[in-house]
Amino acid sequence: MHKNRPMSDLPEAFYLPLGDGCYEPTRATESPWSPDAQHGGPPTALLAHELDATAAPGMRLARISVDFLGPIPRRRLRIEVSTLRPGRQIALAEATMIVDDRPAVIARAWHIATGPTPPAAGAPFDPPPPLPEAQEDWHDPDLDGWGYGQAIEWRHTHGLGETSGHAEVWTRVRIPLIAGEKPTGLARALIVADSANGISLALPMRQWLSIPPTMTATLGRLPEGEWVHMAARTRLSDDGLGVAHATMSDLTGYLGEVTQPLLVRER
Repeated sequence: MHKNRPMSDLPEAFYLPLGDGCYEPTRATESPWSPDAQHGGPPTALLAHELDATAAPGMRLARISVDFLGPIPRRRLRIEVSTLRPGRQIALAEATMIVDDRPAVIARAWHIATGPTPPAAGAPFDPPPPLPEAQEDWHDPDLDGWGYGQAIEWRHTHGLGETSGHAEVWTRVRIPLIAGEKPTGLARALIVADSANGISLALPMRQWLSIPPTMTATLGRLPEGEWVHMAARTRLSDDGLGVAHATMSDLTGYLGEVTQPLLVRER
């Protein structure tokens, strides 16, 4: 394993803003499968950022469902947002990432109005494991150097290097989502959310594909601080499909859930 890449070697952000809803993806968005494609995490967070910008004051993103229409080219892109269901308490909006004049990713997000603290906290939640000391980076030796993997700090608490279908890891996004803007809690959660299936591999990556065409994240609250923990599990069926699921938390407690259906095929 290689040591953590110095911050000076990383791009300044995942995306460079070009104005009018256009962005240039940097090497930090690079997929493990191709240097010309983006990992699903940064596009998810960027679409959520644009959707959040259109939400009414006092509304918070509660759920986002993202559909990947194919490999996401790592080229200049633009984002278009439309409101599907306006409302003061609950609203639904859609954002489309367009590359080369073709839709590449579509996201729908529900925003819900915030209000007074409820008198009960709901079901109890087991706190995540303590944050470990700094570790060597998690990566596949065949994928050394891929941009997204190096733009995240990974500190495993369970299952490092296993293919048991269960792994847990603390994550810290090392650079902003957008150049010139401070990282938000929403961005920190969603940049890593689409990694649930990669974290909890049930089969060796070199021999098997595990592809999520869509991802849904439901957030009870937004993370506080830099660290987000993912407790991920992958379960496979007997007909070439699977489901990856992750429970997300931060140092103070529960955040939400991630679910991905999987296409599972031998290479």
